[in-house]
Amino acid sequence: MKLPVNIDDLLTARTVEWERLEFKAGWNPKAVLHTMCAFANDFHNLGGGYIILGVADEKGRPVLPPCGLPISEIDAIQKEIVELGYRMVPYYHPIIAPYEIHGKQILVLWAAGGQTRPYKAPVSLAKGEREFAYYIRKGSLTVRAGRQDEAELMSLAATVPFDDRINQRASLDDLDLGLIRTYLRQVKSDLFSESAEMDFNRLCRQMNLVDGPDEWLFPKNVGLMFLNEEPSRFFPQTQIDVVHFPEGPGADTFTEKTFKGPLHIMLQNALSHISSMVIEEKVTKYPDRAEAERSFNYPFQAVEEALCNAVYHRSYEIREPVEVRVLPDSLTVGSFPGPDRSIRDQDMREFRFLSRRYRNRRVGEFLKELEMTEGRGTGIPKILGEIRKNRSPAPLFHTDDDRTFFLVEFPIHPAFADVLKPASEVTMEVTMEVTMEVKRLLDIMTGEHSRKELQEALSLRNADHFRRAYLLSAIEAGAVEMTSPDKPKSRFQKYRLTEKGKTLRKILHEPAGRP
Repeated sequence: MKLPVNIDDLLTARTVEWERLEFKAGWNPKAVLHTMCAFANDFHNLGGGYIILGVADEKGRPVLPPCGLPISEIDAIQKEIVELGYRMVPYYHPIIAPYEIHGKQILVLWAAGGQTRPYKAPVSLAKGEREFAYYIRKGSLTVRAGRQDEAELMSLAATVPFDDRINQRASLDDLDLGLIRTYLRQVKSDLFSESAEMDFNRLCRQMNLVDGPDEWLFPKNVGLMFLNEEPSRFFPQTQIDVVHFPEGPGADTFTEKTFKGPLHIMLQNALSHISSMVIEEKVTKYPDRAEAERSFNYPFQAVEEALCNAVYHRSYEIREPVEVRVLPDSLTVGSFPGPDRSIRDQDMREFRFLSRRYRNRRVGEFLKELEMTEGRGTGIPKILGEIRKNRSPAPLFHTDDDRTFFLVEFPIHPAFADVLKPASEVTMEVTMEVTMEVKRLLDIMTGEHSRKELQEALSLRNADHFRRAYLLSAIEAGAVEMTSPDKPKSRFQKYRLTEKGKTLRKILHEPAGRP
């Protein structure tokens, strides 16, 4: 039995963060049980972790070549691991895979985040032990949950991230074996060579793509997102829209290209389009030195990371696409909803995006295996590094108080700004002042409209999302007002543009370059 990851990458934490790895030189059943429990509880929605037996560690890093486990004990240890799983409440079993590394036998336990958390385990394995406790991971350590952590863990009871839930509207036939094998080959998994002859149900279980009894298996959402040709059948608006406004968002001309398909393929195709159709290079020569200065309108690696993060962190329950807007003086990447509330506004202003809990634990796992996104907490530093390297202006991060959306704005490199017309400078100020949702709302308002009329005109189904992200944001920006402000909850209430809103709308509708 093999895992859907490359074992060499796993041992060096190339695609899995160190805090999700636990190395043990020998067999210590109590320590393994407690770590299994901690990974199953998946306190931070990181996707569980891996316990590697037969590899010693030094300061949290593996000592290679491994010391290995006695071959004669491998089968007995595997049976004991199964028995340990039954001692947890509720019972839980990791996927166990033996490997031979440098001529030594090791065991790898893939302890994915559980479907029925919280889990607890016996404090001791002594006969008659009746004390149970909850265990969680704190950094790279397994610890017994304190009172506050235990209360928070209880609040996560039976809540599984959307991408790791089973989808009862789908069947195993919706998982494409060709895409599965292509993925395994791409990540250099030893499971690839076995997958052609392996029973399909067993293969899907080994990759943690399904759940349920053998006679009633259902695929998980993450499998449908990556290993189905049309994820949008199950998750509407799973797409990336790249919209190019060469003369500004208010002009009559624009181009739009939509990318769909399995998440990683959709992402690759959208990035290829941006690389070939949007990114431009300029070479500036100076008379006082031989070296020319090369710069790009937007550093591609920074845009790539922002788009990967949008696909990773968006909600697939919200029917809104990821949108890339190419304006005369900026490029924006927008997605829904916004950052986790554990990330404060001050943190965003200081470019610190360390979330306590992740929205999609399995989507991130797939993207990291495919080397399409950075490890936890390193995406923003990579963006800033590429910005500095290209000598571009600092990016801007936009959201609202309710965190209903997130917009990353990349101002154009100064070397390309000289081709912009004066009207573009005004448009840039306006686009920075209002969100993309408010812009859409202003664009359709010509008189007085009811809330329902506006929502239908924008083809939005979620009334609460429309009210918060569009209507209230526009009112707070001073662009829209109520016709009866003294009766805010009246069913006859209507909305119209303010003078400021009319001015903003006019600017947004003026083509760039108009004097």
